[in-house]
Amino acid sequence: MGKRAAVTSGGRAYTPAKTISASYQDLHYRYGLQTAVNAAFGGMLGLRKPWQELELNLILKWRSPFNKENWERWGQPFG
Repeated sequence: MGKRAAVTSGGRAYTPAKTISASYQDLHYRYGLQTAVNAAFGGMLGLRKPWQELELNLILKWRSPFNKENWERWGQPFG
């Protein structure tokens, strides 16, 4: 259910939970499967995890043309 789509809010892309849960329930109903939808909200949303910081540092260090962060420098490959 954490899938991201093109809708943006405050610079972050997200898929509305209502749309996802409705699709989930519809598909299960169609095939006669039971569903249980629960919502939980994480207090750490938007914070970087330690591995993300390491990943970004390595991307910036090696400047690979295949990372979006470096397209400004090298141009978009195969674009």
